[in-house]
Amino acid sequence: MKKLLFICLIILGTGSLFAQEDTEVKDDGRLDFTANIQNNHLWRGLIITDKPVVMGNLSYALDKEKKWKVGIWGASALTDDKDGTHYKEINYYVQYSDGRLYIGLWDLFNSRNINTAVASDDIFNYSNRRTAHIIDLRTNYTFGPSFPLNIEADIMLYGGANAGEVVLKPDGSYKKNKYSTYVQVSYPVIAHQKVNLDAFVGGGFAFNDSTFLYGNGKNSFDIVNVGIKASKALKITEHYTLPVSMMAMWNPSNKYARIQLAATVF
Repeated sequence: MKKLLFICLIILGTGSLFAQEDTEVKDDGRLDFTANIQNNHLWRGLIITDKPVVMGNLSYALDKEKKWKVGIWGASALTDDKDGTHYKEINYYVQYSDGRLYIGLWDLFNSRNINTAVASDDIFNYSNRRTAHIIDLRTNYTFGPSFPLNIEADIMLYGGANAGEVVLKPDGSYKKNKYSTYVQVSYPVIAHQKVNLDAFVGGGFAFNDSTFLYGNGKNSFDIVNVGIKASKALKITEHYTLPVSMMAMWNPSNKYARIQLAATVF
């Protein structure tokens, strides 16, 4: 598995290297895309998959300042998980960012291990009772340079039958959504150095129920994501650097921890 991850990183990085060295960028256009490779996928304290993952993000800026963007984000694991399922996800989004304030509306669809007894595996199904899509409102704000604290708040507005977000009546009809919410505070402990270090802590709760997605199902509020993230840029050539990071994450509610290694290859 380590050899497979290493080979993929070399292939992607080498292709990006030749592209950057041989192609002259004439303008900073509105259309862009990036690719990441990671040894796993961790999200808001959850382990989405423990297998190596390749991620891509295609975006288009709606204005010259590139504050408004629409895009498609996708990811796929390189191998099956232990239960025989394969992680694949495709998301659509519209977002606004001015460097300090971020607001985004995301449509999430993770096709791995959908329980068809409670949710539909049809990507075009948006019914309030069975859709596996999750409409996710994401916000974060970073205070000024003298105090660069970042506060993030995300709420699931709609869908999520496969994630347990939809509550049904005894007759099987739709009753309500839980509106699971994730709040995180992060701070750059070390910044503007060869290696930068951020620390973060995140908690979860539901606006409309006693349990929420990110916890162990026993508490109405819980700390679900505590960790640190170190990042640096590896200079490969004069024209190409490889941003890399290492994150250590603990979920006190679910009582597990993980290390994540990631690289943005282009």
